[in-house]
Amino acid sequence: MTARLLNPIVVACAAFVLSVAAAAGWFWLRADVLVAQALTSRRQHVAAAAEKVAVRRAQGWDFWTVEVQNLEAELKDQKLGLQKRADALNQQEAGIAAERRELERIRSEVQGMRQEIDDRVIAIKADENHNLRTLAQTYSNLNAQAAVAILREMDDVTVVKILSLMKSDKVADIFAEMTVTATPDGTLAKRAAVLSDKLRLMKTGQPAVAATP
Repeated sequence: MTARLLNPIVVACAAFVLSVAAAAGWFWLRADVLVAQALTSRRQHVAAAAEKVAVRRAQGWDFWTVEVQNLEAELKDQKLGLQKRADALNQQEAGIAAERRELERIRSEVQGMRQEIDDRVIAIKADENHNLRTLAQTYSNLNAQAAVAILREMDDVTVVKILSLMKSDKVADIFAEMTVTATPDGTLAKRAAVLSDKLRLMKTGQPAVAATP
C-alpha cells in the first residue's frame, strides 16, 4: 500500500486533482467578485458608447461609419486646400496692389516732370499773338539801349515772347546792351543768359523771325 502511494504516477495524479480542486474552490470563492467586475466593466463600456452616440447625435449624426470618417477627412483636406489657395490669392493681390502703387508713383513723377517741362517751355497763346507782335515791332524800332531799359522792367516770360518775335540780329543787339547795362549787383549779363536759355525752350512752330521787318 505504501509502495503504491509513493508511486510517481500516483503522486502526480494526486497533485493534479488537488490543484484542480484548489482552483475550483478559489474560483467558487472569487466568482461573485469576478462577475461583479465583469459587469462593471461592461456597464462602463456601454455608457461610454452611449455617450459617443449622444455626442454624434447632438452634432446631427445618427450613425458613424468608416465612410463618414473618410468623408470627414476628405472635407478637411479640401478645406485645407482652399485655405492654401486663399492665402496664395491674398499674396497675389498684395503683390498686385504693391505694383499698382509703384505705377501710380511713377505716373505721378512723370506728370510732375511733364508739368515742370511745361512750366519751363514758353508758348505764345493765340489771343496774345497780335499784341506781342505789335510790341516786338515797336521795340525793334528802338535802339538797343532804349529797348533794354523797357524790357528789364518786364518778367522773363513776356520778354522771351517778345524777343522770339524779333529778328535775331535785333535780339543780339539787345543782349549785347544788357551785358554792359549796370545794375546794383553788376550787369544784366546773367539775365541775358537766362533769357537766351528760355528762348531755346520756346515751343516750335512759333512765328518768331518772320514777324518783324
